[in-house]
Amino acid sequence: MGMAGNLTTEQTSRLAAWLTDEAQAETQVLATERLSGGAIQENHRLEIDVAGGPWPGRHDLVLRRDAASAVATSHSRAEEYALLKAAHKAGVTVPAPCVLCTDESILGGPFFIMHRVSGEARGGRLIKSPPDAALVREIGADLARIHTITPTAAGENLGFLGTPPADPARTAVTQYRAYLDALPDPHPAVEWGLSWLAEHAPAPGEIVLCHRDYRTGNLMIDRAPDGPRLSATLDWEFAGWSDPLEDVGWFLAKCWRFGRWDQEAGGLGPRDDFIAGYTAASGRAAPPDAVAYWEVMAHVRWAVIALQQAWRHVSGEEASLELALTAHVVPELEAEILAMTRGPS
Repeated sequence: MGMAGNLTTEQTSRLAAWLTDEAQAETQVLATERLSGGAIQENHRLEIDVAGGPWPGRHDLVLRRDAASAVATSHSRAEEYALLKAAHKAGVTVPAPCVLCTDESILGGPFFIMHRVSGEARGGRLIKSPPDAALVREIGADLARIHTITPTAAGENLGFLGTPPADPARTAVTQYRAYLDALPDPHPAVEWGLSWLAEHAPAPGEIVLCHRDYRTGNLMIDRAPDGPRLSATLDWEFAGWSDPLEDVGWFLAKCWRFGRWDQEAGGLGPRDDFIAGYTAASGRAAPPDAVAYWEVMAHVRWAVIALQQAWRHVSGEEASLELALTAHVVPELEAEILAMTRGPS
């Protein structure tokens, strides 16, 4: 689609003209910078100066647009912008959304702009800091705010998410089994995990908006003088209706601790403090057995995704070292699936 990389001079000029119309005042683009990360979406830091109108002054922003390689199951930029607005309205710690552009003549595709927040999101760096019980309690409480968004409360604003699943656990098992069946090679440990999940699926309960990739790496942490704090929840492109414990299990899953195995809350702190923050803010129970079920689901889901990504490279669909290397996480995931489902010794 011709969108990857830094913004060209021509694109920057078109962007400035478009922003001038949106801001109702002369707007200059002072600087742009491609930010690191983002295999599915690109993020660009954007500094602008608005001469007047409703939003005068300098603004430090982030422009988010599609990368050259997209994933079919991820939301569009317009849909992600709607999710960001819903989360911001619900009091979730997210970058404040500014404006959406669907005019592809500006940058070659849709994009949206949000306020920039400070902090670090790279999991490998975050887990090197000392464990912090207060931080993971805060993260748990913020996740609870996401789960205040329900299909009824969201109305038509999130209609693109479709009809909520009647049984999120069994719906997920069916979907992941179909994905696995579409791959050419057998993966018995992952198949076993799917069978275990089908047999032990909990009774359907409350359905809420789930981030569905709520983990270290998608959370911006600001190392403030008075201690680390959550400054943003990022990357909403996989959000959907589900059981609230799906997000809890995903965050706690061993595969998202970045090697800091002893700190079960995303490698950042103790499990119990994260759960305490979540239950206190949500008023919702998180029984250990139910959370463990969704942790197994997390490992199965990530294994299936990793196998799909690797096959994209092997099949020749997209030559990518990053996709090829993704397969190397699968044996570790399979070992964890077997360990979690074998029952008491």
